[in-house]
Amino acid sequence: MSSAFLRGKKEGGGRRSKMGKKSLGRLFDINGFVTGFGNPDWEKTHEAASQTSPVVSALVDGGATCVGKTVVDEMSFGISGENRHYGTPTNVVAPARIPGGSCSGAAVAVAAKLVDFSLGVDTVGGVRQPAGHCGILGFRPSYGAVSHLGIIPISASFDTVGWFATDPSILHRVGQVLLQGQFAVQRNPRNVIIADDCFQLSKIPIQRLTQVVIRSTENLFGKQVLKHENLSDYIASRVPSLKALDFNKSNGDAKFSSLRSLASIMQLLRRHEFSHNHFEWINTVKPTLDPLVSAQVQEKPELADKDIENIIAVKNELRSALNALLKDDGVLVIPTVSSPPPKLGAKELSSEDYLMTEFSLTALASISGCCQVVIPLGLYENYPVSVSLMAKHGGDRFLLDTLKTMHASLQNKLADEAGKSKTSNDVSKEAAAEIAKEKGNAAFKAKNWQKAIGFYTDAIKLNSTTATYFSNRAAAYLEMGSFIQAEADCTKAIDLDKKNVKAYFRRGTAREMLGFYKDAIEDFKYALVLEPTNKRAAACADRLTKLFP
Repeated sequence: MSSAFLRGKKEGGGRRSKMGKKSLGRLFDINGFVTGFGNPDWEKTHEAASQTSPVVSALVDGGATCVGKTVVDEMSFGISGENRHYGTPTNVVAPARIPGGSCSGAAVAVAAKLVDFSLGVDTVGGVRQPAGHCGILGFRPSYGAVSHLGIIPISASFDTVGWFATDPSILHRVGQVLLQGQFAVQRNPRNVIIADDCFQLSKIPIQRLTQVVIRSTENLFGKQVLKHENLSDYIASRVPSLKALDFNKSNGDAKFSSLRSLASIMQLLRRHEFSHNHFEWINTVKPTLDPLVSAQVQEKPELADKDIENIIAVKNELRSALNALLKDDGVLVIPTVSSPPPKLGAKELSSEDYLMTEFSLTALASISGCCQVVIPLGLYENYPVSVSLMAKHGGDRFLLDTLKTMHASLQNKLADEAGKSKTSNDVSKEAAAEIAKEKGNAAFKAKNWQKAIGFYTDAIKLNSTTATYFSNRAAAYLEMGSFIQAEADCTKAIDLDKKNVKAYFRRGTAREMLGFYKDAIEDFKYALVLEPTNKRAAACADRLTKLFP
């Protein structure tokens, strides 16, 4: 943990106060210390700060004790939280998995209970992603709500000081210190909007994420406040400037095109502004950079003036659209991340599909400037999961108040769900498996065989005692020409259900294609014993019997 929590100069006399101890990522200036930016060459080529960041000073004046700086992704440009120079902070909940980045050390310091809260900078998810992966609270305030002075700029259009905690009261207290103006009289949300399509981006079963929120909302505020929204469609209709940038052609599934376009815009503008800030230093010093970082920052991206104008228009339109949707008393519910934390060093961390999916979720707040809070919801298959609530731009106090109101109820509902089954949520797993099966069926009908196989596999992982899941996956394997896998799945389905007609028919088909004709005839004939009116089985049996009497 020494690599995750670097001891530094104490501020405020080193005295423990009611705000407690805090740490901060190596992006904040502390008088007399070099702000390291996650890279030793940067540290060697820059002078010590001559004054402390106003954000840090405000918290110290408010009663906090600063005990150290923490590790960030190299030049704060990654999202995994890994740093080959200073070591990767250990995710205390899932040690073999990434902590998330860029502010991994700050999140780990809180998760490990080394500090009461910590600071980070959220550009494209630098606070939200590690909060989600480490199972703690994380808050990204509205863009511009907290001073940017005294931090290393990454992308001026998105950089936002955020913070982590495990206690909602502490998260709220930090907000009282850093957010300008007084907290108004607390009010409850009148609209809790579930972004249904965003949850389809998640690899975690939808029910596992949304049901606790729905039940807590109904209990606290009543069923009438719950709403559902297809956010991609809403954005497409309210953000016309997206069309001018024309990112949709190569962004995969059309139903997520607006979200993926936002992700592309965010990445493009971040690279452009990062280059504006740091390309000259990189080109002059030629620092030792992680290959994943180097690939993104070595080349200077060029954006035409017209592109920048369109991006600014998208930012303004998206903020207006979300403000209109949420008004003064609404919250939007989305997944924080698309999956449990990947393994350390996993190849998927650099894949375009993984990055695009993650950024499709984080771009909503980054581009609109709206505020977002990450709320942990326990573990799924031993890994942290969470949801996020968003409020309109400027709705920070309302969102933090809503968190305080909902947090205990969410945790109680989560405990209730966990207590319903002595076998670790077998009932909810069965429900989630059925949802995965239905997703697989939809993908199958759309002739997306590989995607269908993935969903059926998810269903099997959740409930391996249902023959239908194996039989359905076999059907998808047949369509792909994977006959060995199809035969194996059918055999498993038959072991679970001796009267599964479809499994016998599909195994017969697989065996015929593999050249096991006698076995195929037996399967087709037994399918007829179970279902004498099955014309397809009868035709197959007759055809093969004539060929191989």
